[in-house]
Amino acid sequence: MVRLNDDKETVKRVREGLKRTGGYCPCRIQRTEENKCMCEEFRGQIADPDFEGYCHCMLYYKTKD
Repeated sequence: MVRLNDDKETVKRVREGLKRTGGYCPCRIQRTEENKCMCEEFRGQIADPDFEGYCHCMLYYKTKD
């Protein structure tokens, strides 16, 4: 299951960054398709049944459930 970070301030800051960058991860310098939110790295982590944790920018959290 994927959910938003429980920290509402983090969610607010990251969403503001996404607006500024046109949907690209605000934590990454390069503006490539791989870094478009939800980034390729996190999509791969979602597909891994053993992964549990946050995406790179801490907007989303994936549980093993």
